[in-house]
Order: sequence, then structure tokens, then C-alpha cells
Amino acid sequence: MIRLGLVASLALQVTIACARDLIPVHILAPTVDHFRDIVSNDTYDFGCRAVAHPTEDGRFKVHALLTRDQITYLNHEYRSVDEISILEPSLEKRQSGASAPIGSGDRFQSGTVAPLGLGTRASGSTIPSIMNVNEIKSAVDALVKTYGITSFNLPYKTFNGATQFAAYAGAGADPNKYHLYLSAAVHARERGGPDNLIYWVSDLLAANKSGSGLTYGRKSYTNAQVKSVLSAGIVFFPLVNPDGVAYDQSTNSRWRKNRNTASGRTGSSVGVDINRNFDFLWNFKKYFASSTSPASTSPSSETFYGTAPASEPETKNHVSIYDKFPKIRWFMDIHSAAGTLLYSWGDDDNQATNPAMNFRNSTYDGKRGVVSDSTYREYIPQADATAIKKVADATVAAMKAVGSRSYVAQQAVGLYATSGATDDYAFSRYWAKPGANKVYSYTLEFGYSTNFYPTLTEFNQNILDTNAGFMDWALTAISVGLE
Repeated sequence: MIRLGLVASLALQVTIACARDLIPVHILAPTVDHFRDIVSNDTYDFGCRAVAHPTEDGRFKVHALLTRDQITYLNHEYRSVDEISILEPSLEKRQSGASAPIGSGDRFQSGTVAPLGLGTRASGSTIPSIMNVNEIKSAVDALVKTYGITSFNLPYKTFNGATQFAAYAGAGADPNKYHLYLSAAVHARERGGPDNLIYWVSDLLAANKSGSGLTYGRKSYTNAQVKSVLSAGIVFFPLVNPDGVAYDQSTNSRWRKNRNTASGRTGSSVGVDINRNFDFLWNFKKYFASSTSPASTSPSSETFYGTAPASEPETKNHVSIYDKFPKIRWFMDIHSAAGTLLYSWGDDDNQATNPAMNFRNSTYDGKRGVVSDSTYREYIPQADATAIKKVADATVAAMKAVGSRSYVAQQAVGLYATSGATDDYAFSRYWAKPGANKVYSYTLEFGYSTNFYPTLTEFNQNILDTNAGFMDWALTAISVGLE
């Protein structure tokens, strides 16, 4: 009988977590199955989703952010297991990598100076800081003023009263001509997501205007490819969680959720995980096996699912874009940090042989979410699975080619199931909402595992990687089909 031993050891390229004193570690085990129990504990912080990465010595590692008490508990829990060796980075090492600064003021001068991405600059150019919340809006306003794209306010104000906005570019005024939808900053602490998205759109618009191509590291694209991507119609929602981002940038607390105090007014009890709040198997206590934890009912959890499906204004605003642009076919939600591109489904393993075994069939309520069993697996038509994987593989290949940093495409379910996520909601609409378009959906986890605050060098590398990934994602999606 195999003992489920886990080894936590030094995580590289980390920064200290100030407010909650979270310590970045990684957990090693000989097989993926060894992680099942530990990742089901919703008090542990595995970032956006726990991912098992293979190591050079044939084992696997999962990155986590743990408190001192949690590390002490794990040391005690596995103290008698021979192969256990629980380590952590020294304080000196944790503080050694200074994170990229947040911009001060407004480099886009109230929407009068357009952002310029790395794809249209000279090789070796860098961007000096991450956009602050106000700059994100100013950058989009500048794209509107400079290139004539259209921005619009979304219908629901956030808990703190922010008016949210999105924009669209490339295919004129007809909403039926827009087929690509990208969003960022669902999780507040995942710094650089809005920058990656806005700088990519700015590159497309600048190259289109000048008649030039784009270059990201060792990946180059022609002006014809730029025009092809724009003609597919791009809708972008760069700041899904403005309240959370503003709080995270002001506190350096690695804050994940929004700032809704309806379920808790202090500490970690504040806020809802927007990426567990969408109307896809939201009531996980009903739909999933009791042994699984796809979300949490505890307000203090990082994956607290809210008070109802789409209870949060940010969720409602995200969903409203599908109604405004009814022909969206491809969706990407931009997160960090794992070095993965995830695709549906996330509630269970995929299967293409039994259409009756699907998320709408109440026969399987209480049975979903146990990974690698045969009791339930989520149905996906084979043609859809093939199309989704083709685009995913092309995307990670482009990201690797920029600078040879490793990225992996894989099904979203990974080590454990999730409920209420942006990507599964997008894909599920076709079956759950009469008349809805089919949307192939992805979650991009750029950067290094649990490294939510990148260094300045990493921040710029992330822009190059993701922007090349966005290009090949869009170009391959176009080749697969927009209608």
C-alpha cells in the first residue's frame, strides 16, 4: 500500500506576502494521485487552480501559498513518512526578488497618449511598471481616441461603486461580427493580466495603422496576420475585478476575491471568488460528490462561491457581453500563475461517447467531480474536443517559441474539479441557454506557479509570451472557424 507522502520544498522566484504572511512553497510527490487529499482542503491556497508539474527526477510538484501554521501542520502530519522532507525558502530568498512596481500617476495622460506594446517596439524594449487601476481605464480611453475603437460601460456597478467598462475593435459597428472575447483580472492579485491584454490590442491597432507586422521574441507575425485577427472582431474586458485590484495594489496582500462584505466584513471573510460565481453547477453541494471541493461555502475561503449563481456585479457584467455580442465563438480568461492553458471541462474528466452523461442530467447529481473514476465524466462532442485542443496546442507552442519558457495545454479539471468558473460557463451556454452560440473557452495561466507579483523582467517576459500566445490563439481559431 502506497503511503501518500508529500514533500514541500523551496519555491524559486518568490516575493514575501505582506498582509497575510503567506509563504510560497511547492509540494512534491511521486505521483499525481498523492495530491488528491491535500488539494481538496479549501483552506490551502493553490493559486487559481492546483496544477501538478512534472519534475526532472520523475516526480510531480504542486505550488502553494501557505501560512506558518499550515506548514507546521503538514510537517506534523507527515513526520513519520520516511521520504518526507518539508522545506521552505529562507526569509532572505523570499525577499530577494523585488516585484515589478505599480505605476504612479497616469502615463496615458487622461486617455490622450496611446499605449504601445512590445510587439511594435525595438527588440529589448521594456515597460517600466504595471498599470494601476486608473491607468487601465486611461489606456483604453487612449485607444478609443487614437484608433477609433469603441468602449462601453457595463450595466452593474461593483460593491465599491466602480463603473465597469469593456471595448471592441477590428470589425466595425455590427456586434454580430465579433467572435473573440478576452477578459483579465478576475483574480485581483494576478498582476499583469490587464497589461498583457491591453498592450496586445494596442500592438494590433498600431501595426494595422502603420502597415507593419509584430515581433515577440523569436515569434513574428505579418501585417496580413494582424489584419486577419482584427477582422475576426475582438471584445476585451481588461479589468473584471476593479475593487479587488485596487485593494491588492494598495496593500500588497495577494488579495484574490472581490470586496463584497455581504458575507463577511473583516479579514479573509470579505469578498467572493468571481471565478466560482458563474452559473455552471454553482450549487456544488447538490451536483458534486461529497468527497470533492470544487468551491467553498465559507466566506473566509479563497474559493467562496457567493450567495447565489451570478450574485456578483462583476459576474453579471462578464455575462452581459455574450448577450451584447451574440456571435462570440472563442473566449479566453487571462490568469496567473501556473504556466498552463486550460480548456473545458473543469468539472470532471472529458468523454465523447455518452451524451446523456452531461451537466444538465440530474441522474448524475451528487456523483460529479471525482477525477479518474468512471462513475461520471463530462460529455464533450469529439469535434469540439478536437477543435479546442488544436487551438490550445498552437497557443502554447507560440508562447514557448518566444523564449523557450515551458507552457502546457491541458484539460481544466486537473487535480480536482471546479464549479462556477468563467470558462466552463462560457462553453456550457450552448446547451444550457436556448439560442446561445457555442463558445470554445480557455483559461490562460501565464507566468510561474503562484508568482502573482512578477519581477520587472518577468512582467515584460509575460507580455511577450502572452501576446504571441494571443496571436496564435486567434489565428488558429480563425482557421478552425468563427461561425
